[in-house]
Amino acid sequence: MTTSQPRVYDLIVYGDEVPGVLALVAAAREVYRRQRRYPRTLLMLKGLSTDGIGGHLVRGRLAYLDRSHVSPALRQQHGLATFGEPAALYREFLERSGVVSIGLDWQKAGAALRQMLAEVSADLVSLVNIATVRKNPADGTLREIVLERGEVYAARQFIDATVNAELATAAQVPKVDGFGTMGLPNATLPVTLTFETEGLTVTRLRQIEASYIKRLTDVKDKAAQSYLMMAAGQDASLAKLWRSQMVDANGNPRTMVVGQDFIDVRCRALSVFYHASRGKRMDLQASGAVLDVPNIALLPGGRLSWNALLCHVDGAEANALARNGARPSPRILTEMEVVGRWGRAIGATAVTPAKELYIRYAGNITDAIAPLSGAQMLAGGVPEPEALGSFGYHFDVRGGIAGLGDRATARGYRETLQFALPVFNYGIGHAQVKSVPNLAVVSPASAYVGVAGAAGRIVELNVGVGQGIGIAAAIALVDNRPLKGVTNREVRQVLSTTGRLPKRFGRADGDQARLQRFEQAVVPRELYA
Repeated sequence: MTTSQPRVYDLIVYGDEVPGVLALVAAAREVYRRQRRYPRTLLMLKGLSTDGIGGHLVRGRLAYLDRSHVSPALRQQHGLATFGEPAALYREFLERSGVVSIGLDWQKAGAALRQMLAEVSADLVSLVNIATVRKNPADGTLREIVLERGEVYAARQFIDATVNAELATAAQVPKVDGFGTMGLPNATLPVTLTFETEGLTVTRLRQIEASYIKRLTDVKDKAAQSYLMMAAGQDASLAKLWRSQMVDANGNPRTMVVGQDFIDVRCRALSVFYHASRGKRMDLQASGAVLDVPNIALLPGGRLSWNALLCHVDGAEANALARNGARPSPRILTEMEVVGRWGRAIGATAVTPAKELYIRYAGNITDAIAPLSGAQMLAGGVPEPEALGSFGYHFDVRGGIAGLGDRATARGYRETLQFALPVFNYGIGHAQVKSVPNLAVVSPASAYVGVAGAAGRIVELNVGVGQGIGIAAAIALVDNRPLKGVTNREVRQVLSTTGRLPKRFGRADGDQARLQRFEQAVVPRELYA
């Protein structure tokens, strides 16, 4: 391989997931605020820029956004909106993308990100694959990225915005695959190939679901009960449980709730009929893929965006898919063909899968300034004087974590594995790398320890962290310092000075002690602080 002369930048962001893109914007704007010039910045994409900029929210078309969960009591206490108070840069991104509450049109989102990058004069390069990196042997700082095609890119500061910490791994930052921070590197969350339907109206979908619920809850409907048993793998007790969950406490059908730009489906009726038509059990491990209870976003032109098709992968496969630009494997595309036929059978005129997979989780770095555990989240997160914002989200392990119950039991933990919803303050310490002083990882692959990754994988949180890391990178550039040496308090001062510091409302939960016992049981000792 013949390498070229280095192309030199102040800041390189490797990977175009939204937190990384907005971290670049935050860095460039802060340098401009201080010096009235934009730094030389570069965004490196694994995918093709003509397919959109914005990772799994844009090329992966994940239109149903996961938002911060804040109780009515906390909202009243702190004067918060429905989703709390996200980072200023995330609010700007949503406004530019035309989001009403939850539904994100990937086309508008991609255009908004591209415009924001253009405004700070950022360069782009796509279809990148790392051949090697070059570091300073004296202090471990990252100097250059060498691509497989021979191009060389140098910078003073670097941000890794990939789901698998690809740049950090190339720079020899310690990382575990899957849920390795709980001793389960082969276990990870399923990947999703989202898809859009056209021609299937909300009215029609509601009618279909209502008829399915009516049939599945009628024990005299033998055909429907056989469908239910097939989806339940002939487990009568599971079929009975699913049937009971299709009505509320008053016996009313748990039909879908339709909002301004989203649909919340509240029971398994659609999924049961899909799996019955598929002739497969609705079990991720047994069947390899399931059409889960869907999250549906309502998009312009009558399009419905479905986050529903869960595909089983192990830790190694999740990483391999991420390295391959998140392109769906032949196995996943085969399942998608079946989903397409099902969608057309219930009234869709077109069923279009996304360009890329939504890879929820592919492991974590273990070499951060301040790793963040699930117990720390339940304790309220970073101390308030250091807090850059607050976020709330369930420890949501959609599809489950294979082997976790057995590991917990084997290590003497005997309590329930259900934990309270954490509402916590966040900073940037879990994203700052110790061994590579000018590198940060802003993604689900940051140093989330134990069950923290189940909440830490959410884009809204990582944009808040990314905004902080971007400001820290700007401080490092202007002051000629290592990125790892910039503190939460310094970043917070910038946010406060510029009127962008959101309200902080992290709070401790009594469940924290039980979660700490659990994590101390299952997390390898060297990873748990």
